[in-house]
Amino acid sequence: QVQLVESGGGLVQPGGSMRLSCTASGIAFRLSSMGWYRQAPGKQRELVARIASSTVTNYDDSVKGRFTISRDNAKSTVYLEMNSLKPEDTAVYYCNTYPASASWGQGTQVTVSS
Repeated sequence: QVQLVESGGGLVQPGGSMRLSCTASGIAFRLSSMGWYRQAPGKQRELVARIASSTVTNYDDSVKGRFTISRDNAKSTVYLEMNSLKPEDTAVYYCNTYPASASWGQGTQVTVSS
């Protein structure tokens, strides 16, 4: 079955940076489009970035220019480099295929606060 394991979250001050990682198994990773999603308290889960198997990327307007998604097919891993973090980026971050499968990992908490 699909397994997704996210890591790299934590507490960071506004303006800081953080790098998230997600390792996938149970899927044809190199053929799959992958996405990073986030869910803030009281809000619906939303897609923030995605990367196709061709490595073409797309970003939500709220993170464009600040976040960078990348992938390493040899490691079945997708990354999210986050810079210039804002308090409104606080959320649990998840990776999944794009479109999302029914299988979600535990996510990783990112808290942006002074």
